[in-house]
Amino acid sequence: MGTIERPLPTPEAEALLGLTGELAANELAPRASEAEAEGRFPREVFRVLGRAGLLGLPYPEEYGGGGQPYEVYLQVIEELSRAWLTVGLGVSVHTLACFPLAIRGTDGQRRRWLRDMLGGELLGAYCLSEPQSGSDAAALRTRAVRDDEGYLVNGTKAWITHAGEADFYTLMARTGEEGPEGISCFHVPGDAPGLRAAPPERKMGMTASPTAQLIFTDVRLRADRLVGEEGAGYSVALSALESGRLGIAACAVGLAQAALDAAVAYARQRQQFDQSIIEFQGIGFLLADIATAVEASRSLYLAAARRRDAGRPFGPQAAMAKLFASDTAMRVTTDAVQVLGGYGYVQDFPVERYLREAKMLQIVEGTNQIQRMVIARYLGKG
Repeated sequence: MGTIERPLPTPEAEALLGLTGELAANELAPRASEAEAEGRFPREVFRVLGRAGLLGLPYPEEYGGGGQPYEVYLQVIEELSRAWLTVGLGVSVHTLACFPLAIRGTDGQRRRWLRDMLGGELLGAYCLSEPQSGSDAAALRTRAVRDDEGYLVNGTKAWITHAGEADFYTLMARTGEEGPEGISCFHVPGDAPGLRAAPPERKMGMTASPTAQLIFTDVRLRADRLVGEEGAGYSVALSALESGRLGIAACAVGLAQAALDAAVAYARQRQQFDQSIIEFQGIGFLLADIATAVEASRSLYLAAARRRDAGRPFGPQAAMAKLFASDTAMRVTTDAVQVLGGYGYVQDFPVERYLREAKMLQIVEGTNQIQRMVIARYLGKG
């Protein structure tokens, strides 16, 4: 893994990226192919990252976070994803799961749970989608009924990353009438009685990252597990997803960079007709185009992150970054397979895995069709 020139705001951030690069090169990259082939979730890796301070980077130091701007946090996600997408995406999902409690939780809730969440002892998952409601999140049916003892939850969540492995779940459930205003947010312990994960989905890629339905059957939650006010869950979910889309953009750039690295390395050493194939214009121009697209994707997510760090609206820019970066990752991984030719199609080289993983990034955290809707609505407001 070569070094990427990065725009880092402080010496502390530079040291942080250096630490991330060392962990990625020494601990993640050598294990990724085997773990993905075996479908083995690297739970211990997240504990290592947590103890290194990499699981709570954008959250306050007083609760165990890193106090880092999003501009820095996202570059950590990119570096992790460049070595192993399962880990980079897992950190992004964990950060998403921490968001509601960190932003809307009470001081008591933060003191009780947030430090372990940010320190890596507790791994999180985010529960919004359901079998019948993906893009139409306001149509969710999982219900939390209030009684004298708290809430009783019944329903099924779908496409949950870390389902069955997480120590806590950030749950969006219906506490009121139909529509967005009837949705509330809850902090659910992973070992709650009545909560179980279905068998993992059989995916085309990212097989080391478990994705499954999560089934709630008379799950009892105390009233203090409610995050924010009743009926505020939908706005919390949308706010979290704006930031989460930047995480996916960073994941996509990391994956695309890994594919570009592999293609360039191969094209430099592969000899045909007494010269390296990178010297042929057809290959050299192809690599130039995808290198430009990767750099443009990186610039786009960093620009959106700086808007967020400055307290400015960044939702449309996050949608643009997620859309462009994930489409770029799909294109770059496809082209990387082409550069390697027959070798790109076999599992002895990682680019075929990168291609299978890239498709997922066009779907999660809102499909790219949804991103285009968000951008178009923004443009229509004038």
